[in-house]
Amino acid sequence: MKDVVLGIDIGGTYTKYGIVDRDGNSLYESFTSTSKYNEFDAYLENLHVEFEESMETIKEKVNLAGVGIGAPNGNYYRGTIEYAPNLNWKGVIPVVDKLKEYFKDIPVVLTNDANAAAIGEKIYGSAKNMRDFIVITLGTGLGSGIVVNDELVYGHDGFAGELGHTNVKLRGRQCGCGKKGCLETYVSATGIKRTVFRLLAERISSSELRDISYNELTAKMISEAAGKGDEIALEAFEYTGRILGAKLADAIAITSPEAIFLLGGLAKAGDLIMQPTKKHMEESLLPIFRNKVDLLLSGLHETNAAVLGASALAWKELG
Repeated sequence: MKDVVLGIDIGGTYTKYGIVDRDGNSLYESFTSTSKYNEFDAYLENLHVEFEESMETIKEKVNLAGVGIGAPNGNYYRGTIEYAPNLNWKGVIPVVDKLKEYFKDIPVVLTNDANAAAIGEKIYGSAKNMRDFIVITLGTGLGSGIVVNDELVYGHDGFAGELGHTNVKLRGRQCGCGKKGCLETYVSATGIKRTVFRLLAERISSSELRDISYNELTAKMISEAAGKGDEIALEAFEYTGRILGAKLADAIAITSPEAIFLLGGLAKAGDLIMQPTKKHMEESLLPIFRNKVDLLLSGLHETNAAVLGASALAWKELG
């Protein structure tokens, strides 16, 4: 009987989950709604029911050895989600304790979603032979997982590495965390949308994005428009890359990583985001760091990267 783990990635809109073996092979993957549940207990009950249904076809062949969870504001030390701005459940949620009620005698471990992505990059992705690297997740917000000397940086309280909530502009854009000017309000799928609408308001140049409402606009639409040479879309990527590049230069000065990996919806834009980010990162670096740090797209498969990251967390815990 093959040992497997359950990898769970809790996002603001959807939760992705999968059953993964030690080699990173996914035996089953699915997703469920996060946002429609205002109560965590109801959400968890539904998730467990769906998981049990997914196990029906393979339960005779596998042994569930552990559960790994990646979540916004996930605290590895306490097994909690704490004051996550993009989730319906407010305050401190004892995720691991509640999951253990369903998965008795099975190890359950949780961390920040970007930290899980960093572990996934180390175990399954392009950082297998690296001891110092950073993973940046570019989704609804911006997450970061920082690895130094082959160890994930957690800090004394489990929350180290929140680059997304470092300041870009004093009294800048309002962030869901309650602060103003956070990096993720400028550099994320949401951030680039806000940039596009600012540019549309300031310019009179034609753009295929002018007839799209804010709620309908997606990072993919902006990428497609930029690919066709849309002036507003191209400038939005240049602006986004300039800010991200400068902030990555700050991170390099602190940890001197071998590489920085970009992952997530906005990273799917490829060269549109990579080229301006790399250019401005190098321009902002101290001379001693220039041309030493690779900026790369994640080596994880985009479709299941989050699930692989959460699974890798469980396998790392199991040893």
